[in-house]
Amino acid sequence: MAAPQMTGTARRVQQRKPARLRTRLLLPPSTLRHTQYGGKQTGASTLGTFPRAAMLVRASAALRRGLPRRLRFGSGGRRLSGGPGEGETAACFPLNRALLRFQGPEAVTFLQGLLTNDVTRLAAAGGAADAPRAIYAHALNVQGRCLYDVILYRIHENQQEEPHILLECDAGVLESLQKHLKLYRIRRKVNITPCLDLSLWAVIPKELSQEGACKLQQCASKAVVATPDPRVGVMGWRLITSKGTEPLEVVPGCQIGNVKDYHRHRYKQGVPEGIKDLPSGIALPLESNLTYMNGISFTKGCYIGQELTARTHHMGVIRKRLLPIQLSTPMPSESISEGAEIVLESGKPAGKYRAGVDELGMALLRLANINEPLHLKISGDSHVRVTASIPQWWPKPVNK
Repeated sequence: MAAPQMTGTARRVQQRKPARLRTRLLLPPSTLRHTQYGGKQTGASTLGTFPRAAMLVRASAALRRGLPRRLRFGSGGRRLSGGPGEGETAACFPLNRALLRFQGPEAVTFLQGLLTNDVTRLAAAGGAADAPRAIYAHALNVQGRCLYDVILYRIHENQQEEPHILLECDAGVLESLQKHLKLYRIRRKVNITPCLDLSLWAVIPKELSQEGACKLQQCASKAVVATPDPRVGVMGWRLITSKGTEPLEVVPGCQIGNVKDYHRHRYKQGVPEGIKDLPSGIALPLESNLTYMNGISFTKGCYIGQELTARTHHMGVIRKRLLPIQLSTPMPSESISEGAEIVLESGKPAGKYRAGVDELGMALLRLANINEPLHLKISGDSHVRVTASIPQWWPKPVNK
């Protein structure tokens, strides 16, 4: 029997089917069920009418699920957004910080005499419940002013092993710090070498919860160091990996963030870091909230710069502190001079600007003036309105 002749309309619909199907191959089935096909809504039952279409859709979805991460998320598998996205556990930020390695029987003793924190706590590994993996500290000059802000990481696992410590510092002061250390090392049995084979990352979890910390703790064995940031909980974790090892291999589900977003996060939280926030030879440790960030011990004994720091602490009078601020208008950092003055409406000085990103930053302010209208001097008679705030992680009541 001869096949019935198709009408002109039916022939045109038949010819259009392949083109329409091709436009749907990259859509997930859930999307296809709610789109229009030939002027009628296509539901699950309608897909059965077009078995070839359903087969192609299922094949496309399976292919898409099996695509490598770099093809689904762009070059290197990296998202460009600032924080963790849907289904991601954390954001990992590459840091412009350097690492020095300290090894030798006198490494702990050497660092103990130079830094504000009690370095012997790092040597108490193996059986000590309170032995940390990392501590925060400052190196001071003889006048008690900050030279370098550092984080120390313990690599050795017990007291029977030779002390092995990594020191993190601002990459811009690495050479200066090495000269400082060489000046005081004299004949101590300690080797100090730069760690050019390691990379340092900040990890900000999507949720700062116990569950998130446990997940990151499970990844610690895959990294050289994976530990909570010793300064304050809102700063997440510190991650040290071998050069060339992506944090995606260590922290499943993380994304690579823009380091600018990391600095925005810490400025919003009021956490100083590096030579811009803590200018060498100018910043005072207690005004820089070193006590609040677990960076100082008042029982450890002598270290360089201890006398002024201890006296200020025991007097209990700290009139100025480093605080997070927000500008009324985003400003490029290069447009604000170093140490720009912050004044009251009357023109009376209230503090000095330190550093920032766009509208967020940090300033050393008089605590008595932080609730008053403040203005940042830009150039000449130009001013920008400034709002200061007290970080939520500060202990309460705040010592004024």
